[in-house]
Amino acid sequence: MITADKSTTLSLAGQLTLRDLLAVWLQFERQLNRVPIIRRLEQGTFSDEDYMTLLRNLRPQVVEGARWITRAASSFTSEYAEVRSVVIRHALEEHRDYELIENDYVACGGDRDTIRSAPRNIGTEALAAYLLNQASQPNPLDLLGAMFIIEGLGEKMANKWAGRIQDLLCIEPSKTKFLSYHGANDESHIEKLYALLDQHAETASDKIVKTAKVVSRLYAMQLEELDNV
Repeated sequence: MITADKSTTLSLAGQLTLRDLLAVWLQFERQLNRVPIIRRLEQGTFSDEDYMTLLRNLRPQVVEGARWITRAASSFTSEYAEVRSVVIRHALEEHRDYELIENDYVACGGDRDTIRSAPRNIGTEALAAYLLNQASQPNPLDLLGAMFIIEGLGEKMANKWAGRIQDLLCIEPSKTKFLSYHGANDESHIEKLYALLDQHAETASDKIVKTAKVVSRLYAMQLEELDNV
């Protein structure tokens, strides 16, 4: 995850933006710690059904993730071709990640048709609608704030959660591939994000930080509203 040391390699505007994003991240962590299913995971009372519920509720958000990322790529003009290239590569890498979730669900005894037909909960509805709206705006640099939260979640929390789930449920790593994949790969995504943040902090810092705030709140909401459809 981003550290204070990282900021020393950034421009002044990049450092100030990173400082504000770190404040948003700390608030996000506090929000997550209040979410019941995350609290059960931390306290050791997380159940098999909790894991199935989590997977079933995460899949729609991951499916929508591919949509807003590709929409964002199409919204960048040639002036921002470098950003567009990074976003396109990112979309290509992650647009079928929902299949990892499906495979984990089936490996744990779930039915593939059941998880594929699971509707978005009300938190996911709000998150997806917000991200698609922002991605449809011209040159949506503010979505760097969304990527900071979502990729940071994978880089900082996914491996920890995968290991915790394996220990509590006594299951093999082959059943937590979605979380493990993001824990292993999102660090490289964050590194690419640093460069983009630094390049555009001067002109888009406020929008980037605001979008990070909104996305962090809506992401926590989708975890609070599991199966509330």
